[in-house]
Amino acid sequence: MGGDAPGAEAGGGRRGLFTFAVGLCVAMVFGLGAAVNLAVGRLSTSALHPSATQVLWIVDTYLVVFGCLLIPAGSVGDRFGRKGAMLTGLAVLTVGSVGSALAPTVPLLLVARAVTGAGAALVLPSSLPLLTQVFPADQRGRAIATWTAMSSVGGVAGNVLGGLVLQYFDWQMLFAAAAPLAVVGMALVAATAPRVPRHERPLDPVGVLVLVGGVLALLFGIIEGQRDGWLAPVVLLAFGAAAVLLTVFVLVELRREHPLIDPRAFLRPGLRSGALGIVVSFVAMYSVFALNGQYLMSVKGYPAVLAGFGTLPMAVMMFVASRRAAGLAERIGARAVVVGGLLGVAAGLALYSLCGPDTPYPLYALCVLLVGAGSGLSNPLLSTAILSALPASRAGVGSGINSFSREFGGALGFALFGTLLNGAFGPALPASLRELPGEAGEAARRAVGSALALVHERGGPEAAAVDHAVRVAFSDAAGFALRLVAALVAVATVLVVVWYPARRPAEPS
Repeated sequence: MGGDAPGAEAGGGRRGLFTFAVGLCVAMVFGLGAAVNLAVGRLSTSALHPSATQVLWIVDTYLVVFGCLLIPAGSVGDRFGRKGAMLTGLAVLTVGSVGSALAPTVPLLLVARAVTGAGAALVLPSSLPLLTQVFPADQRGRAIATWTAMSSVGGVAGNVLGGLVLQYFDWQMLFAAAAPLAVVGMALVAATAPRVPRHERPLDPVGVLVLVGGVLALLFGIIEGQRDGWLAPVVLLAFGAAAVLLTVFVLVELRREHPLIDPRAFLRPGLRSGALGIVVSFVAMYSVFALNGQYLMSVKGYPAVLAGFGTLPMAVMMFVASRRAAGLAERIGARAVVVGGLLGVAAGLALYSLCGPDTPYPLYALCVLLVGAGSGLSNPLLSTAILSALPASRAGVGSGINSFSREFGGALGFALFGTLLNGAFGPALPASLRELPGEAGEAARRAVGSALALVHERGGPEAAAVDHAVRVAFSDAAGFALRLVAALVAVATVLVVVWYPARRPAEPS
């Protein structure tokens, strides 16, 4: 991995190309995690014959490895060169994507997905510090806003493009499509990325191993908790291991001369408020992603392609709002913009909770527009607060914390919303489904698509009425879950207000 050499800020044309390259890479990294959810049905019936658990881990292996390695990968970029780290990550991601498409067995597919996640982890933390380097100091807020917008848009783009790919190709193409995008990204990064000084700071292998183990256990517990129940022995064991390992990590890092992360950094208001604000913002955003497909396809009857486009207004609004956040902060103050943005997210979720089977799409679009606007306004300033809390020599680690906050918030959002939704949906079903024994009844109580399929299969004179009752039950359960998530965002906003620096954080240098 080549080191970075000193260099000046890029000219306008080169800056524009590199900004495009970073946007492409960041959107691809986040889109890879979102798009595969659309292929679950195809994977389940594929020639690989995976079990239900294996299908879920084909989806989640990328996310778990990606999340575990973000902060260590940021440290690697700081130490050995961020441009080299990003190029290496894109190469590894290309290999993993091709391997995923060609994998002849489930174990090899899981290995390839893990390789793809490792490559993505090398790409992301170095991309933001490199992007800020090509902008003049007075424009770096715009660079952070652009990066933030693309990281948010990536999940939506993954759903949209994933739906289009699966409309015409099988699941292998969903993995293979990332390879040419990564190759284009490599070429552009190699030609346009700046070379900045690398920092001769020793790595912390002990800290890396303990942190990776703790984060792995935490993410495993969150993923399995939704599936097996939060009191399942394996879930409790995972959370217990996470608590022990992360505690050990803090104790070890406090004693090291060159820690991976100095735990005392979290005493800085910017780091605490930025991380918490981003986590709850992504909990909200991924709650919308988790609901979007089920609501639009099962409740509203949209085809998969149109359901994929359902959250496109949110992506557009996030991009537009992100570009306006810095200028608005100059006029009314960064803290006011952050608070207004997070409360806008909560308001969007609350409005979304009122949607039912007969809600017209324009009203649905207004709900996701509010969530997108709130996230777009708050996230760039929250990211700036995180990066400003650490010295420039640790920008890769700061970017890793920033990225991990997004990844953790997304995983927590899927798990929390799914648990709340499933817990409310079953009891709200008509008695004929609520009390149905066996596997068919269990499936109907866990998924609206299964419940509606069972109603249509059984038929009868009351089928239309039961079908409508199922859709209403799902909408009511989703509304309950959305209101709780909205309340969580509102409560967390109070802490963000208290912790956020009184003055706008300085741009990273």
